[in-house]
Amino acid sequence: MLEHDVVIVGGGLAGCRAALEIARKAPELNVAMIAKTHPIRSHSVAAQGGIAATLKNVDDQDSWEAHAFDTIKGSDYLADQDAVALLTQEAPDVVIDLEHLGVLFSRLEDGRIAQRAFGGHSHNRTCYAADKTGHAILHELYNNIRRYGITIYDEWYVMRLILEDNRAKGVVMYHLLDGELQVLRAKAVMFATGGYGRVFNTTSNDFASTGDGLSMTALAGLPLEDMEFVQFHPTGLYPAGVLISEAVRGEGAYLINSEGDRFMATYAPNKMELAPRDITSRAITTEIRQGRGLNLDGSAGGPFVYLDLRHMGREKIMSRVPFCWEESHRLAGVDAVTEPIPVRPTAHYSMGGIPVNTDGRVRNSADGLVDNFFAAGECACVSVHGANRLGSNSLLECVVYGRRTGSAIATYVQDQSLPRVNETQYLQEAQQQIKALLAQSGDIRIHDIRQQVQDCLSQHCGVFRTADIIQEGLEQLQTYKQQYSNIRLDDKDTLWNTEIIEALELRNLMVVGEVIMTGALQRQESRGAHSREDFPTRNDNQFLQHTLAYFSTAGIELKYMPVNLNQFEPQERKY
Repeated sequence: MLEHDVVIVGGGLAGCRAALEIARKAPELNVAMIAKTHPIRSHSVAAQGGIAATLKNVDDQDSWEAHAFDTIKGSDYLADQDAVALLTQEAPDVVIDLEHLGVLFSRLEDGRIAQRAFGGHSHNRTCYAADKTGHAILHELYNNIRRYGITIYDEWYVMRLILEDNRAKGVVMYHLLDGELQVLRAKAVMFATGGYGRVFNTTSNDFASTGDGLSMTALAGLPLEDMEFVQFHPTGLYPAGVLISEAVRGEGAYLINSEGDRFMATYAPNKMELAPRDITSRAITTEIRQGRGLNLDGSAGGPFVYLDLRHMGREKIMSRVPFCWEESHRLAGVDAVTEPIPVRPTAHYSMGGIPVNTDGRVRNSADGLVDNFFAAGECACVSVHGANRLGSNSLLECVVYGRRTGSAIATYVQDQSLPRVNETQYLQEAQQQIKALLAQSGDIRIHDIRQQVQDCLSQHCGVFRTADIIQEGLEQLQTYKQQYSNIRLDDKDTLWNTEIIEALELRNLMVVGEVIMTGALQRQESRGAHSREDFPTRNDNQFLQHTLAYFSTAGIELKYMPVNLNQFEPQERKY
């Protein structure tokens, strides 16, 4: 049995920043990181636009209070305001720390870190590295954790959280290379497993974003928080779905419909293209629904609108948003200097996740905590984003709460001993699970049923929702769950058998999808990214509270938890 003081599952920004903080505060601790891809292939590397912080390099009138208010208003008042205060107060310090670690931020002419406008923010506070900010940050964090000697298990897939008597004791993991199974026990377990964009058929997320940590947590009997709140990014490149960063609109790009109108004037006249993402996504979807979208031949009535950069000029495009130009050219054959880019909303981010407090400790109820179990980043819900995340706050959350969680773990495990774990039992159960998958003689291919699940979520729980549509989706999903025992794996080998991983991921997608739709069905209001056409207004009296969803084979039980409202009173949300 493998043993470490701390095990972190996930190699992205939150996991790397937590590992670095543990190594800094308690260098005597033996820390391991498990990643199903190599850490620098984690989805954090795809984050483009920037990281928000009130450095005041461009706007000396900015303040952490203004950043907090923008974040809470953007969240449609569902964010926990104590968590948002910590996020915004610590932002400048973590950005300066990243610079000292070697992150190459874009610069003003006087050498200070550059800051740009971003949707929903009232000041220019988004620090950036051209439009490859996540890439710039993750590479330096990974270099630094290697310097501290963190043990890294890359291309190991965690199958199960070991949770006994309300204590996290370790994980069971599978080696992609040769099919080896291992039990790893630790004094503390941290999940930093990212999001679940692959629950949907069109997403900006990479193929590894299958909600594994969320599903493992739910299957262990712990709740998931606010899972009905899924962010659809307004500008996914059509038809690929990959992201065209909000940074492009921050630099001055326009959204135009088939009539050539900058239609955001109708939906958010003050903020225009820099309205929050939920509002902009609904605006684009409405334009398409009403026949003002475009087809590839330029005719009206199609499935996308245009993102127009042409007025920005070649020099600005190539210096400020070069990756946007490259993606558009490579995946859609569009030269953004001379042609508008076809875009439509794409599933992008999970506001909900594993419920945690501001030290990253996982909750088992509204007022209870799990021993020795922590989470941070997109898989966690602290909740700083509430019902809708503002752009450039996700990288910030990963770094602020990755650091805070790492610091809490370094202190927490000091007087802890390694837990007792029945290695034989967990290995046998994992072996049986793998054998059963390989032995199935069904006639359904994994790809086919995964596609059906993804289509189901996209069609029945997308940008706009109604009770009838969601209920129909839940019924379809039950059918797909029953078909899981009838999938067929063509590869029966143990060496680099990606079909085994795909089968395990498919189960996770189904668990996460069912939790999302159940929460969406029960929340009979429109708030942030959750837009119910049959309940078009916000209902603070009944639903100004967090959803806690408990998964079981018998069904999903929903409970609720109060929102922390210690700073700003909820008000109507206008832009």
